[in-house]
Amino acid sequence: MPQIGPMTSQPRTYQSPKKRVLLLGATGTIGRATARALAARGDDVVCFVRSSSAVDTDGARHRLQAKLGDVDIRLGEAADPKSLRSADLRGEGFDALVSCLASRTGAPKDAWAIDYQAHADALAVAKEAGIPQFVLLSAICVQKPRLEFQKAKLAFEKLLIESGLAYSIVRPTAYFKSLSGQIDRLRKGKPFLLFGNGELTSCKPISDADLASFLADCLSKSDRRNKILPVGGPGDAITPREQGELLFELLGRPVQFRSIPIGLVRTVVSTMSGLTWVMPALAEKAEFARIAHYYATESMLAWDPISGAYSESATPSYGRDTLRAHYQYVIESGSSISLREHAMF
Repeated sequence: MPQIGPMTSQPRTYQSPKKRVLLLGATGTIGRATARALAARGDDVVCFVRSSSAVDTDGARHRLQAKLGDVDIRLGEAADPKSLRSADLRGEGFDALVSCLASRTGAPKDAWAIDYQAHADALAVAKEAGIPQFVLLSAICVQKPRLEFQKAKLAFEKLLIESGLAYSIVRPTAYFKSLSGQIDRLRKGKPFLLFGNGELTSCKPISDADLASFLADCLSKSDRRNKILPVGGPGDAITPREQGELLFELLGRPVQFRSIPIGLVRTVVSTMSGLTWVMPALAEKAEFARIAHYYATESMLAWDPISGAYSESATPSYGRDTLRAHYQYVIESGSSISLREHAMF
């Protein structure tokens, strides 16, 4: 059985022995941060990225290189085992494979193709190449798997645990970015939208840099090996209502909320699920509705099986970046946060 590893808050460290690392998913938000964190430690990092990931021209490749840091960029398709094998990794002596790959939408087809199959293929290639260690970025929501992407992630976690490779399965709580999608609404004078009273759920969000540091440290810290590692950021858990209150304070605006009844969300999910029997094309949209309902009703904290509830105290804290500081930077810099296909509002 995998162990759930308790962790305590600690600063970022940069003293790990030099490693040669193959990184998948380097063009995503967490992947870019992880590439920089590994390079900052002096590791030799090979980032396997798609040609369509902004490297089609010399200028685009230079921009990607600037985002990733001092790494070796290889072109290929991580979701294609033939592409990975054609890179001839066996002769390069990699110490570890780190994957930040994830399905972009959470749609069932995409989830099983990326969260499971692409990872299963990468694991097989890693074993062929003699790579002894695999660090996986997963998600804390797989504790209560009701959605297809959660089931796909769990299926690969099981495969990795049984593979014989040394592994670290990192399950972060909410990201700062995922809690920033309403900032532009509030700038326009609109209310902060809540599901229910905004106190049904809570999380301990973690920054990209802190999560990347945690992932990178898994390569050298023996107490993170062969474990499932839930991890959140520093400080207390925060509810959606508290997030809104914090944003209004930083914006210098009076608090203004608008509630979306949970019952309404359930009705939408039920209706769309029922319609898929006669309109199969709605299946993907019905899954998106289920995803929205899940995040509206489930906390992103560690689940305590003894009490049968989410537990703030059981959710490890790590790092130094706070959500308040992130919000303040976004507001003062005038930055805009786009969640694209992950936006619910």
